[in-house]
Amino acid sequence: MKYNKTWSQDLYLKAIRFAGEAHGEQKIPGTDLPYVIHITSVCMEIMAAVCIGETDNPDLAVQCALLHDTIEDAGKTFDEIKMIFGIDVAHGVLALTKNKNIEKKYRMADSIERIKLQPREIWMVKLADRITNLQPPPPHWNSEKIKDYRKEAEYIFEHLREASPFLKDRLAEKIKTYG
Repeated sequence: MKYNKTWSQDLYLKAIRFAGEAHGEQKIPGTDLPYVIHITSVCMEIMAAVCIGETDNPDLAVQCALLHDTIEDAGKTFDEIKMIFGIDVAHGVLALTKNKNIEKKYRMADSIERIKLQPREIWMVKLADRITNLQPPPPHWNSEKIKDYRKEAEYIFEHLREASPFLKDRLAEKIKTYG
């Protein structure tokens, strides 16, 4: 039987194991759910886009989807990711990491500019991440916080939508129904 190769199952397993160990007991903010649910949800969005042929490098997209928060939220370093997954994955994950050394209100714009210097697959991961994050807002968020989060999603949409028609449509629908 012949299979149509889309992404390497071995690279997927390597990345999910690394991310799972890195995030450890971390929970999705505002829930009791393990963080691995977030990263696999982002990866599921990427895999759906890969299945309809929206990327030339599915391994880069899948690995970066699984690893996208390991520097920002799990204390891993660029050098660790580079050593284990290679320079392209490390650059992708770093671009997806907000720079905590700049003022919070400028972080997203900075992140988007760094993402735009990366291959289209990294843009796709950011779209998938925001799609996944546009679940019902945590109960402790006020209407202003919800409005700001939607506005940030619209900013991401505006700047990265060209990466994937499929993910663009998914994000547009999530924005429309958010909150």
